[in-house]
Amino acid sequence: MTTRSTDADAAPRTVGASRALALLLVITGALGLLAAWVITIDKFKLLEDPNFTPGCSLNPIVSCGNIMKSDQASAFGFPNPMLGLVAYGIVVCVGMSVLAGARFRPWYWLTLNAGMLFGVGFCTWLMYQSLYNINSLCLWCCLAWVATIFMFWYVTAFNVREGLLPAPGWLRAFLDEFTWVPPVLHVGIIGMLILTRWWDFWTS
Repeated sequence: MTTRSTDADAAPRTVGASRALALLLVITGALGLLAAWVITIDKFKLLEDPNFTPGCSLNPIVSCGNIMKSDQASAFGFPNPMLGLVAYGIVVCVGMSVLAGARFRPWYWLTLNAGMLFGVGFCTWLMYQSLYNINSLCLWCCLAWVATIFMFWYVTAFNVREGLLPAPGWLRAFLDEFTWVPPVLHVGIIGMLILTRWWDFWTS
């Protein structure tokens, strides 16, 4: 009995997540994957035919074509959505694994969180470029932004509640009770920026 107890104490810690978080990862990952897939297909069509007009190019502002033709659309030397195909696919796999009962080491959750932090940062840069430099909006990109924001905040809240990220007790309690508040505020701010950026167009 003593040996078994010692072995259990020596075993590395693993952390499992709730079914709700797993479903959120699957759903947001799938939405991001869908957006990345559609944009990738349209990008290839645009490369084949420079006169091709993507289906989501609705007016001078909501114009996916303008976004795809910009230099910012290939920030790393290849179309940005190809990065999304890999990243969002990983998120879906993590969510499905948790649904199947998988538990991961703390470093795994922190690495996932770091990847999502990069994703939010990259999306923020793309938002700025879209609103203030390219002067156009892509609806599929917006879907990817929202999906990334929600997965990031919910995984961050999970890591804080589990003690994987250091935080004061009041913050843990807040994120446990009001996990939805940060992502909703984040998306709301973006919505307000979009609304005010083209206020004359929306109200004309």
